[in-house]
Amino acid sequence: MERASECGAGSDARIESWQQFIRRAAPVGWPALCPELRLHLGGASVPLWEAVEQLLGRQVPPPYWAWAWPSGQLLARHLLDHPEWVRGRRVLDFGAGSGLVALAAARGGAAAVTAGEIDPLGREAVRLNAALNGLDVEVTGRDLIGSDEGWDVVVAGDVCYEQPLAQRVGAWLQQLADRGATVLLADQARPHSLSEGLEPLLRQCVPTSRDLEGVEARWVTVARLTGLPRRPPAVPVIPGNDPQHEHAGMPDSRFVDTRSVRV
Repeated sequence: MERASECGAGSDARIESWQQFIRRAAPVGWPALCPELRLHLGGASVPLWEAVEQLLGRQVPPPYWAWAWPSGQLLARHLLDHPEWVRGRRVLDFGAGSGLVALAAARGGAAAVTAGEIDPLGREAVRLNAALNGLDVEVTGRDLIGSDEGWDVVVAGDVCYEQPLAQRVGAWLQQLADRGATVLLADQARPHSLSEGLEPLLRQCVPTSRDLEGVEARWVTVARLTGLPRRPPAVPVIPGNDPQHEHAGMPDSRFVDTRSVRV
């Protein structure tokens, strides 16, 4: 679990303060597509982001763990509806955020689930969310890119939102797929998303927050990385509210930073 080494001296007290912050700042709620799972979910993005920075005493990236992002929701829903993908298998949820997909894998009967999340506050959120649902999820903060611990299934939601990260992640996931791991991705077709070797499984328009992403819904595709570049086949489309101008002016980051308008 890596708890003892995460904070150094006084780690227990710091972790407890972080958990208290999460409980206070992100009340328990239910993701729209996965109402059978409970999560600590944040509200307005900028106030929460600022509160995290005040807690930690430094500038940090947005607290991605505080929201159930569209890609994570659809990937989790797919695993809940089709547990045969993970049942009895060792699963890694890479870039776990809130841990929603890891929780879905655990609920689906995975033999072991690891949630990889580099944000230390995010790791505590995953632990709290696992406890909320009575599920067993191991949490790690190590940089897993390039490693291979024999996972049978690797799942990742919306992890290719910046070019350098997308290149590293793409090459690593390709290596895992080539050696036989099942790699399932959920993606919102961002500018640096993977485009080759994908077998689409599901496409759906998923509600999101205009506060977070500047639109009220995103089209999300769940696909399997096969390692065999080819023209993607047609996939079923589940009706939804098609967001207007979905990709117009889309920034690299998945988070719309409105902090320039702070008063």
